[in-house]
Amino acid sequence: MAGQLKVTLVKSAIGSKPKARGTLRALGLRRINSTNVLPDRPEIRGMLAKVPHLVSFEEAPGSGVSPERNSSDESP
Repeated sequence: MAGQLKVTLVKSAIGSKPKARGTLRALGLRRINSTNVLPDRPEIRGMLAKVPHLVSFEEAPGSGVSPERNSSDESP
């Protein structure tokens, strides 16, 4: 699970339980259509699993290994 996730708030948190609102705040989402790019870690996936009815998420483009860090390109 390496890479990054692009998380977007698609539904208002008004009327949601306080724990759900706290989870959204911890994800860095404040307003509808606000987006945040987060690391793809189990902790973040668990937070997204608590509020799937309020958010949408996808793999962030360019979240793979950059060519500068690829050790196979280095010359001996």
